[in-house]
Amino acid sequence: MNNETQIKSEPAKIHIGKLIETAIRSQGLSASWVAAQLRCDRTNVYDIIHREYIDTQLLLRISLLLNVDFFKYYSDYLKEQKNTPPCLDI
Repeated sequence: MNNETQIKSEPAKIHIGKLIETAIRSQGLSASWVAAQLRCDRTNVYDIIHREYIDTQLLLRISLLLNVDFFKYYSDYLKEQKNTPPCLDI
């Protein structure tokens, strides 16, 4: 990566919190249940689903809990960008 490379803001289109919320709802789970499994307060679950970005370790825990590969959304984005010129603007 050279100094002329810019970082696109495209990954911001992935709102990980909304994806997590969708998975929770589609599985018929409650915020209280998720919080108990993550050993945190229910308000933390609401905070998570409002986040656009999330710590990777927490995302891994949630992926395992919900049996959903949330990292795939980012991997798919990288694959889509494979044939585009490197213009990164974060």
